[in-house]
Order: sequence, then C-alpha cells, then structure tokens
Amino acid sequence: MGNTFGHLFRITTFGESHGGGVGVVIDGCPPLLEISEAEIQVELDRRRPGQSKITTPRQETDTCEIISGVFEGKTTGTPLAILVRNKDARSQDYDEMSVKYRPSHADATYDAKYGIRNWKGGGRSSARETIGRVAAGAIAKKILQQAAGVEIIGYVKRIKDLEGIVDPDTVTLEQVESNIVRCPDQEAAQKMIDLIDQIRREKDSLGGVVECVARYVPKGLGEPVFDKLEADLAKAVMSLPASKGFEIGSGFAGTVLTGSEHNDEFYTDEAGNIRTVTNRSGGIQGGISNGENIIIRVAFKPTATIGKEQQTVTNSGEETTLAAKGRHDPCVLPRAVPMVEAMVALVICDHLLRHQGQCGGLQQADKFKS
Repeated sequence: MGNTFGHLFRITTFGESHGGGVGVVIDGCPPLLEISEAEIQVELDRRRPGQSKITTPRQETDTCEIISGVFEGKTTGTPLAILVRNKDARSQDYDEMSVKYRPSHADATYDAKYGIRNWKGGGRSSARETIGRVAAGAIAKKILQQAAGVEIIGYVKRIKDLEGIVDPDTVTLEQVESNIVRCPDQEAAQKMIDLIDQIRREKDSLGGVVECVARYVPKGLGEPVFDKLEADLAKAVMSLPASKGFEIGSGFAGTVLTGSEHNDEFYTDEAGNIRTVTNRSGGIQGGISNGENIIIRVAFKPTATIGKEQQTVTNSGEETTLAAKGRHDPCVLPRAVPMVEAMVALVICDHLLRHQGQCGGLQQADKFKS
C-alpha cells in the first residue's frame, strides 16, 4: 500500500482511524539527537481533532508514546517507534457507509483494488493516518534546525475565494498560530472562520490552499534526475489526504511570463554569497536547492464526507442516497498546515542526509582510516 516514504530518513506509518491506534516507525534517524515526547506532542497538538469550532469535534488528545529508539533522552540510531492510541472512536456512525460509497472518497476505489476495506472511520484512508507523518516530521524539523538552522512554516493562504496576504520571507509561527484557521492575515482569517462556520452549519465543506516556506535551506540539496528536490516535495505533499494540486515558486502564474520576465538574475551579496534578485524559482533550480527560500503551495479539495444528502450507490451497485454521519472537518486546511510542514521537513531532512552521504563522504574519510 505504499506505507513507507523516504530513502535514508525513512518512515513507515501504521494503524487505522478506529483501530487500536496509529503511529510511525522511523529508520535512519541519526544517533544522539535529544528528543522527547513533549517536543513531538507540540506538533501533534496542532494536528489533533477537536481543537476549535471549525474542525471535527472528535475528542482525541493524540498523546504520543515513544516505544523504541530513544535511551536516556537521546536517539540510539536504531528504529524509532511512536504510537498514538485511539480513544474516541464511534464506529457506529459509519454503519451506513459500510455498504454505501461516499462520493469522492476512497470507499469505492479501496473495494475495487482490494475487495475489502475497513469502513470504520475510513481505516487507512482517514486523515488520522497523518499522525505518524507529523510525529516523524517533528523529529525531522529538529534535525534540520540543529544541522543547518532550517525553519519550516506553513499557513493557510486561501479558503475558497478568500485569500490572505502573507509574506513568506518574514511570516512567523506566532502569526500563524494566532487564530484558529492558521492564516497570518488577521482580516482575511476572520472572514475565513466565518465562512467555514457557515458552511459547517449547512452540512457542507470547503477547500483551499496551504502555502509553506522553508528558510535557510543549504545549497546543493536534491538528486537529479528523477529525485529532484521539487519532485520529491510534490510527491510528499500530494500523498496527503484531500490534496489536489502542487506549485513551487511562480507555479502556474509563471506560464504567462516571458523568459526575461521570469528568470531569477544573479548577484553577489556583501558577504560574497551568490544570490538571486528574485525568487520565482521557489528556491530550487535544476532540481537542486539554491539557498533561497523554498516556497510551495498545496491545493486541498473540500472534505468529501458531508452531511448533505447526495446521490450514490451501494457496494452491490444499487442506486441510493447518503447523508453521511460522523464527525468530520468542514474544511481540512487549518489541520493540514502541520501535515504539509511535516512532509516538507521529511523530504529536506532525507535529502540533507543523502547529500552528506554522497558529497561529504570523502571530506570525512580520514577519520575512518586506521
């Protein structure tokens, strides 16, 4: 099922939405990294359900347990296993959906592929699977911060047709976390909150765009040809539930420019570093990071499971209707922010380790000589 992601920093997520729990196994984490459950919990709390009136009301603390790979507060270099136990599952809400397919959800395709599916809470197709990604992303973020000072900040850029004005070069985590929709533009944020709340009461849902910036990323990360940095970033964020589009830098807007308008001209700054005057490339050129801020955007569709009655069919092909029960986000965007950050961190961390392995090996070779 493609449950494993990464090369050197490699994660495997496990568990179902209404099973005993969910989690992640991380292989390739460097030893001697100081890490605690409390640090991981900070990121999980940003992702957890029930955090505001515009998210699912499911009440889960998402308390994490590190069950291997850490000794006396430091990673040992062996596989890390992190578990979050499910506490507030209500499988009876999904009884009708055991035979009726939710429009635009994974129910029908899982049946078509496997001939069986865990319909309780959506099983592996539930966004609850992302707990493992966010937990692993917390560790990747710490590695990146300690190794290179990398900062990764995501935020809601747009909900439906409401768009916030945000400067990715200066936005702070405090600004992102200052409101429940996670849009740093306070005026736009209030309009977004009001719209989501209205749609929630109408038993419908909304989509939008999350933008994410990675700052202070070292030059040289990325493995051309097939493992270009932006290609791996695209795969990472497009593997998230409800994601439907990816852009980097100028994205699709760059297609209306000429080459002379779009090119990022070079200059040398006062410290002697080669920089670009603009950043339409989004921090990556030729699949390799160039030292500028990496800026990506991810489009998320409206939540598929809604309370409005819709036309559908049963697993035997009988035409029927469905007004889905259960507790679901009227808009996935606020909780998708830490998920996007996590996937960006996992990719950059993996590429940092790969770069050190390929391009830093001979420089360090003397210490291995007898």
